Amino acid sequence: MTRTQARDSAREVLKIIPLVMRTVAAELRAAGELPAPAHFYLLTMLGQQPRTLTELAALQGVSLPTMSNSISAMVQRGWVKRAAPTRDRRVVIIEVTPTGKAAVDRVGRSAETHLADVLAPLDAASRRRLQAGLTVLRKVFADAPRARC
Repeated sequence: MTRTQARDSAREVLKIIPLVMRTVAAELRAAGELPAPAHFYLLTMLGQQPRTLTELAALQGVSLPTMSNSISAMVQRGWVKRAAPTRDRRVVIIEVTPTGKAAVDRVGRSAETHLADVLAPLDAASRRRLQAGLTVLRKVFADAPRARC
């Protein structure tokens, strides 16, 4: 793939992701499943491993006060908890709770069902092309080095 083709593909990926997420978020809000789309992403990250407030803010690209507000809202819902500080008393670890894990699972199933409904009308040839493209994207991004926070 030439550099120009790679940039064209990158541009298309960056166009499609917000469209997919917008339709999923709209459906989840309509179903009463998702009060704030950013919370789903945070819960997913915290489900992989507990993180500090600073790590979460950096990953989301927001300020510490903004992240603190999001975490406080999620604590009120029972989705996350602030764990006891470790050696450094100023560092608080944020962990997902069983209620938060259940919310992620429920929202994930709802999102999957909605996307399946949107994709169901595709003909067999389009489904094969889509699946092939998704396989390529998964491989590219699974092999990509991850930024450390």
